[in-house]
Amino acid sequence: MTREPNAAGAAVTWGLLAAWALHDTEEVVMVSRWVRTEVPELRKRFPRVPETVWRRLESVDAREFTTAVAAMAVVLAAACADGQRTGGRSAVYQTALNAFGLHGLVHLAQAAALRGYTPGSATTPVLVLPFTVWARGRLRRSGVLRPTRPREVAQGLAFAAAATVATHALAQGVLRRR
Repeated sequence: MTREPNAAGAAVTWGLLAAWALHDTEEVVMVSRWVRTEVPELRKRFPRVPETVWRRLESVDAREFTTAVAAMAVVLAAACADGQRTGGRSAVYQTALNAFGLHGLVHLAQAAALRGYTPGSATTPVLVLPFTVWARGRLRRSGVLRPTRPREVAQGLAFAAAATVATHALAQGVLRRR
């Protein structure tokens, strides 16, 4: 294995935050319109989906979504700062990086299942997945990438899910207080 000095520098660590910000900009811009225009058609196409799912999806307004995205930025910034501090060795940073890539695969699976565009699916193949593969390669070449076993995949998915639920709950709480 060839080790590159400083391979896990700012482009790898803070690059995650930059790639995420560009990707989530697509989501912020598109999600409200997508819900408004696509959910009525999806209700017809998927009549077995419980009504509570559709109502919950429709209840997420632009303010809540944007607030949740801002909260997620704080979570990711903390993970990236830890990654920078440790030269990419941080388990938190590497879990966040894995979560980002897995999050992208979820977007592609959603788009495939719905046979069309879903918010986030446009930037996934051109930004999310290439950045994740590139950053993991840099970490691997620098000798700091942790092995990716099924446990790490599960941790990445759990991190993404928990952070999403927590940031939306925080957004709801913040907006309720106003």
